[in-house]
Amino acid sequence: MLDRIQAAVPSLSPSEQRVAKLCLANPRDFATLAVGELARLSKVSKPTVVRFCRSVGFDGLVDFKRKLNGTVDEGVPFIHRCVDADDKTHEVAIKVIDSTLATLLKYRSDISMASMERATAMLMEAYRQKKRIQFYGVGDSGTVAQDAQHKFFRLGINTVAYSDGHFQIVSASMLEPGDCVILISNSGRTRDLMDACDIAKKNGASTLALTASGSPLASAAHVHLAADHCEPFEHYIPMVSRLLHLLVIDILATSMALRIGCGTLQPMMRNVKHNLRNKRYA
Repeated sequence: MLDRIQAAVPSLSPSEQRVAKLCLANPRDFATLAVGELARLSKVSKPTVVRFCRSVGFDGLVDFKRKLNGTVDEGVPFIHRCVDADDKTHEVAIKVIDSTLATLLKYRSDISMASMERATAMLMEAYRQKKRIQFYGVGDSGTVAQDAQHKFFRLGINTVAYSDGHFQIVSASMLEPGDCVILISNSGRTRDLMDACDIAKKNGASTLALTASGSPLASAAHVHLAADHCEPFEHYIPMVSRLLHLLVIDILATSMALRIGCGTLQPMMRNVKHNLRNKRYA
């Protein structure tokens, strides 16, 4: 959670940055002090303290302090153990598994339920209106976009994924009010995705960014789902970032399935399974 706040500092207003610095300097005290005392120590107004909490992806001061208190008291074992060139296979396995588990546990602590609810509501609105839901991602995030399209397609949703920057621009140019675009990016600084997001918004489409806090893409989209981790953006083979993105997609797809309802999905899934029966050996 503290890494997430640190990453968001450059995008905050000067007064919000003062609140962030106070939190980073002594998170344990920050989690227990009243809003008036936090405002006094930061030399800002009480509303600014609340705005800071929302700017870094939380529902408000109560939600922020609850999760911050859980981080500093209970602790989330975030041990980023880099793989060394002379590591044995079993050492590599342990380090990769530990890093992945720590990232997922950290996300469980940091997740903004309000943002997840807004994202699900946005997707359901597009589904109810029989509008398009599209996934954009470049590079490794493009494979996540394709996985997302596959999951949503199996729910009977009108969806497509684009990993090519030119196709994303063309697609965004054809969107209409009610359509929804999910933009997936590790860094949140990919120019193609920023351009596609701007075009989609101009055409009246809803935009959802699955990316790092404090990034340009996070600020540009209508709804931001934070996906923060300690893995450097320069990694050529992203590991935990990709798994974290896939996890968020799974949460969205499961939430959508529950809202669509078994009465609609079960007959369709049963029919699909029946028609695929001849594709497998007995």
